[in-house]
Amino acid sequence: MKVLVCGGAGFVGSFVVDALVEQGHEIIVVDNFLLGKMSNIQDAMEYGNVKVYNEDARQLTALHEIIATEKIDTVVNLAMKCLPTSFVDPEGAYMAGVQIADNLAYILRKNSYKHLVHFSSSEIYGSAIKVPMSEEHPKNPTTPYAAGKLAADNLLLSYHNVFGCKVSIIRPFNLVGPRQNWATFAALVPLTIRRILKGKKPIIYGDGFQTRDFTNVKDIAEIVPTLLDSDALVGKAVNIGQGKETTILEIMEIVCDEMGVSFGKVEFLPARAADVQRHCADITLAKNLLGYSPKTNLKETVHQTVEWYKNTDSNQGW
Repeated sequence: MKVLVCGGAGFVGSFVVDALVEQGHEIIVVDNFLLGKMSNIQDAMEYGNVKVYNEDARQLTALHEIIATEKIDTVVNLAMKCLPTSFVDPEGAYMAGVQIADNLAYILRKNSYKHLVHFSSSEIYGSAIKVPMSEEHPKNPTTPYAAGKLAADNLLLSYHNVFGCKVSIIRPFNLVGPRQNWATFAALVPLTIRRILKGKKPIIYGDGFQTRDFTNVKDIAEIVPTLLDSDALVGKAVNIGQGKETTILEIMEIVCDEMGVSFGKVEFLPARAADVQRHCADITLAKNLLGYSPKTNLKETVHQTVEWYKNTDSNQGW
C-alpha cells in the first residue's frame, strides 16, 4: 500500500515507518520537524521507499494536496503537540490534535483515501478509577493535551458513525524506547538519562508512587501493518500497553541501576499539576481483535533505551 504517516519523523512515528517499510509498503512522511528528526528515518529512507514532506498537518490545503497527489491508500496519524506543552501552550496542546483530526476526517469523507489509523493516548482516561483500565473506563482528561486527544477521538468516531468512514484508533500507554526526545518537553526516561549523563541528579516530581504502564515503542509500532487492510478495529478504539503497573520509583531505580548511579541521588520536587496518579492498561481487546501481545519487558526496554542514548551523538539534538 501507499501509506502517509503524519508525524513520521518523530519518536513513535519513526518506528511505525520502520515497521511499514519492513512489510514493503511505500511511505510518505509528513512532519513539521518541531520534535521530529531526519536521523530517525535515515535507515528507513535508505532501505525502503520513503518520501518526506516538511509540512504541518494542520494546514488543510497542503495536506489534502499531498494525499491527492501521492494517491494515498491509508493514513497513520501520530502528529500532535506533546503532553508537556499543556503547561506552556495549552491552546496549542489542545487544538493541534483536534485540527489535524478534523483535516484528516474531512479528507477521508471526500474519499481521497480509504482508511485512517489514528494514535490517541491513555491520558484521555485521567487517573485510574479501577485497574486494569479497559476501553470503557470513564474518560477524565486532566490536561489540555488529553482533552484535545479525547475530542479528536470523538470527532473521528462520529465520522465513522455518520458517514461510514473507515477509522481505527489506537490508545497507547506510556511508551519508552530509543529516539525519544530528551531535550525540550522530554519525558521521564530520556530526561533522566540525559541528566545522569550530564552529571546531574535524577528528578522525581511528587512522591514517586504514581504508576504508569510503560511499554516498548516497537511493540506498538509493529501492530500497525496488521491494521492497514483489516476491518477488525474499524469504528473502535483499543488500548495498547504492557498490561503491567509500575511506579515512578520503580522505573527510576531501573534506569539508575542500568546507568550505574545510586538511587539515593534522586531529587524529589513538588508534584506537577494535573499529573495522573495511576495507569495500567487492560489489553484484552487488543489480544482478541489484533492478536497483540507485548514482547519486551521493562528492564530490557530500559537497557535498549540507555544503550541507544549512550551511543548517539549529542550534536544530533538529543
